[in-house]
Order: sequence, then structure tokens, then C-alpha cells
Amino acid sequence: MTLYEDLKWRGLIKDISSPELEKKLNEEKLTFYIGTDPTADSMHIGHFSSFLIATRLARYGHRPILLVGGATGLIGDPKPSQERQMITKEEVQKNVEGLTRQAEKIFGFEVVNNYDWTKDITILDFLRDYGKYINVNYMLDKDIISRRLDSGITFCEFAYTLLQGMDFVHLYEEKGVTLQVAGSDQWGNITTGIELARKMKDVELFGMTMPLVLDANGVKFGKTEGNALWLDKEKTSSYELYQYLINSSDECVIDYLKKLTFLTREEIETIEKKHQEHPEERIAQKALAHEVITFLHGEEEYRKAEHISEVLFSGNIKDLSLEEIADGFKDVPNFKMKSSKILDCLVENGIATSKREAREFLVAGSITINGSKVTDENGEITRDMAIDSKIIIVRRGKKKYYMGIFE
Repeated sequence: MTLYEDLKWRGLIKDISSPELEKKLNEEKLTFYIGTDPTADSMHIGHFSSFLIATRLARYGHRPILLVGGATGLIGDPKPSQERQMITKEEVQKNVEGLTRQAEKIFGFEVVNNYDWTKDITILDFLRDYGKYINVNYMLDKDIISRRLDSGITFCEFAYTLLQGMDFVHLYEEKGVTLQVAGSDQWGNITTGIELARKMKDVELFGMTMPLVLDANGVKFGKTEGNALWLDKEKTSSYELYQYLINSSDECVIDYLKKLTFLTREEIETIEKKHQEHPEERIAQKALAHEVITFLHGEEEYRKAEHISEVLFSGNIKDLSLEEIADGFKDVPNFKMKSSKILDCLVENGIATSKREAREFLVAGSITINGSKVTDENGEITRDMAIDSKIIIVRRGKKKYYMGIFE
């Protein structure tokens, strides 16, 4: 397949600004950019497919540039329903630095910051040199702006699309950029840049968007209960990422393999066939977790995440190192531990509501300590039982974990 055919097969093209783009992608070597605003100091998994497409294009000889919006991040892209909360200049700068390091490490892209060419432009320069080229009616037709007219949109947000258009023109002049790539929610901003370049420079620039990657419920990929899964493994461990990916729905997992991995069409179709024959083996989900985590964090991190998952499934907690326990039980309730009777430990740390309930759990075989079932209500928990003399993992039932830490 050609590059364009491969992108279409993977479902990675939603809109293109001109039919000519297909030939250009297949036959020319374009310099293109993809941008992100520094709302955090790390990208999350929802960004992954967008930035992965830049890697795909680079493998075909195109030149990627990542723009971190130190200027646009101070303004904020209009949200569909309300104004975005402002963040301080200091926080924006911190986030710019974090994203720059991450992009260079994971993707190896050249990174630019639009604050560098925006900071010295006065409001009069902005209005005279850029504002005069874009008609207000043209901006009102933008979907993201028109949706906010009834509830109200500030001039600050209204001007955002023109700022992004200015970036496109600047990168065309300074870096030879002729293509902008982004998620489908950025189509209006991309076309503003194309229009601005046509009027200011009499050139045709190009744009391409990708569909947003969604889960089975139509929620943006990578969002769980409003919390992002970060690409920074210090913020989201490889094990946490593994758990999210391994639990991908059967309806979505093949689509994720197409969009989030470099597996070939033949490889994905083989996985799909095996997955359909034996869905209980989660062959597709395992392939997805392996490809994504290995790309982001390396093979060793994937193996560690897989090992933690297998140990927790088997219940052999003692096979985990302290580092693996820290990853696997990052979000479970924890408490300071001291040698005590089992009944007291269960009640004092909220594992049972009373000694009576604690006895019932023990009799029913519902309590395990470091993977071993405990039934003796007169038993004690001592430091000698702890992993590395430090950690006690208590499990109540099948999935409720607690972590006791000896000081």
C-alpha cells in the first residue's frame, strides 16, 4: 500500500484540505507540524495516535515538527461548552519544558515554541499584520465558535484561531512547513492558517485531520473517570497503562491496533482472526499493550507490567519486588503497620467494620495476606511476614486490596 492508502485503511484520515494532498504524501517529502498546548507537563494517551501519525509520516521521509504552544497555551483553545480555565505563566513555562523533553525523548521530533515568535508582537502589529486578513463572518462560521455564541465567547477565545493561523504562516516562512496535521477538533484552526497563508503569501498550504480515538462508550480514548493516562511513566506507571490497554473492549481493540501500533495490515488481520476464534485469550489486547508500552517505555517496562499482572492474577504477591508493589498497588488504601492481632488490624484499618465482620471474613476464607489465605482469628501479623520486612498486602475477597507499611 501507499502511505495514503495505509492511513486510510487504519482510519487515520478524516478531513483533507485538498485532493492534491494524497499525491503529495505519496510522492513528495513534506515538512509538516503538529501542535499541542501545554495544559500539563506530560502528554496523555489521548495524544498518542496524533503524535504517532507524525512518526508514520517521518518513516516515509516527511519531516515532522512539534509545536508546543507557549503562547496559545496562555489563551486557551475554546471548549465546546465553556471558557477554559487560565493557568499562570509560570505553570505554562513549566509545562512547555516538560512537554519538550518528553517529545524529544519519545518521538525524536524537532520542537518549537510559538511563544518565541509571538511574545514581541504588539496588539497593534497583530491587528494590522494579521487581523485585517480574516473576516469576522469567516470566523463565526467555525464550528467551535458558532457553538459558543449563545452561551458567550470572549474576545480572547475568539482570537485563538487567528493565533494558530499565524503559527502556520510563520512556520511556512521559517521552516518550509506546508502541512499541518491534527485531531479532527482542530479543523477550524487549520483552515484559518490555510486562509491566512493564501491571503498573506499567495501560497497553498495543506491540512489533514484524524478522527478522535474513542472507547466503546464514545468517550475520548485515554480518559478514565476524568483522569488522563499520562505518557510519563512517573505519572502513570507501565502497569497502569497495561491494565487500561489489556481491558480494552473487543469492539474497539482492532481499531486501536490500527491506530496505535506499527503492526502491518497482515499482522493485524492475523491477530483479528485469532482474536475472533478465541476472544477469551485477549490476544488482540495483549498485542496492543505490548506494542504501545514497548514504544513508549521499552521492552523491559512491558515485561515488568506483564509480570505484575500475572502475579496479581495468581495471588503470589511474594514474587513481587518492592518497586513492582509500588507500581501495582499505587492507588490502593494504605496504612502504617505495626505487629498486631489479625482482628485488630482488619478493624483498625477499615478492612472490616467490626470484629464480628472480621471473623466472618476469616471463616469464609475471604482474607489473604501477601497471597496466603488466613483463617485463624487468633493469629498475628508481624514484621517477619512482611515482604522485605516492610510491606503487607491484605486482600479482601477477589479484588479489594490494602497495603500496610511497616516503618
